[in-house]
Amino acid sequence: MIESVSPAPVRADDVRRHNLALVVQHVVERGTVSRAELARLTQLTKGTVSAHVLELLRLDLLVELGAQAEGRVGRPHTALALNGERHCGVGLEINVDYLAVSVVDLLRRVRFHRVEAIDNRDVSPDIVLDRAAQLVRGALDAVVADGLAPAGVAAAVAGTIDQEQGLLLVAPNLGWRDVFVAAELTSRLAPLSAPVLVDNEANLAALGELWLGIGAECGDYVHVFGEIGVGGGIVVDGSLFRGSHGFAGEIGHVVVDPNGEACLCGGRGCLERVAGQEAILGAAGLPSTSATHLGQAGSPLGELIALLEGDDPRALAAVQRAADALGVALAGVVNVLDPDTVVIGGVYASIAPWLAAPLADRLASQVMAARTRPVAVRQSALGPDGAVRGAAALVVDRVLAAPDSVAAVNGGV
Repeated sequence: MIESVSPAPVRADDVRRHNLALVVQHVVERGTVSRAELARLTQLTKGTVSAHVLELLRLDLLVELGAQAEGRVGRPHTALALNGERHCGVGLEINVDYLAVSVVDLLRRVRFHRVEAIDNRDVSPDIVLDRAAQLVRGALDAVVADGLAPAGVAAAVAGTIDQEQGLLLVAPNLGWRDVFVAAELTSRLAPLSAPVLVDNEANLAALGELWLGIGAECGDYVHVFGEIGVGGGIVVDGSLFRGSHGFAGEIGHVVVDPNGEACLCGGRGCLERVAGQEAILGAAGLPSTSATHLGQAGSPLGELIALLEGDDPRALAAVQRAADALGVALAGVVNVLDPDTVVIGGVYASIAPWLAAPLADRLASQVMAARTRPVAVRQSALGPDGAVRGAAALVVDRVLAAPDSVAAVNGGV
């Protein structure tokens, strides 16, 4: 005999939290909205909407804009909007040749942004995390002075992440293994009470593109984030696809040349050994020093761009070689996943005018459905800042999905 299992009862507090998020969702979608409109959109009673709005106002998540004319007939209504002057998300990026921090408010406006050029390879995680925490502290000092309160910190790291434990399993290019990044940062940022999260930088760059860039226009897409390493984030139906164990998207370690260079991951001929930032610069005859992602004049990446603009044959050949390798790796991904778009971010966005067309050509020659349904290749709107801005936006997204979570955060620094 099979015993039936009754569904768990729905608690009143769960209903309240769901309805708070529903109200916020409609405010986000509409920009400004009245209580009456919220009652119509949510199908909640006017009394329930008013109670939720009062709570959201008390939590500084909404703001009243004053009386607004609602068409030609009827009394003016009080418009509600998200409050962009109180809660914010803090993004931190720990990459191989730089640290970055970005702060985004609930309207997803960048309120603080700083990149610190520093080579973190073979440096003790303790030292790098000390530097990262100091960078976050500087950002917090700046935004708290403007009246903002951090709702959380999300760290983007170039490595494989166990999200449940906040654990970096391995970061070959950093030389890190088994580092509890979230706990280590939490300790260094005390007495900050806001939660600290950690995720793979390519995943956060893909989400950053969805929330802050062109992702909403791209359908299902694969975001390729090129730095010294190469990572991928996969967005399907507006959500990040993580795979069964959370490790989907490691395109940088797809083998494109079985007889190629040894990779720090232990393999040979991985994509990042051919199409990573250092590989492209080396093939172009340029030094591959730290902070090359910035593309500033005088930096190796800046010099590469100058050579490409001058039609330098060696530089053009280096980018063509990278495009071919990317095409080989991505063709397999596209044939398996059938996305609408490939978005190229990180340093690839900086050299997109020379990379996108040959990459699209390679995909057209190797993707089965290319003749009838060619995959689009688009340049990221966020470029090298995609991961750190996506990290900040992740915190904001969590606030909007669970509005009363800010009640547990005192914003202290």
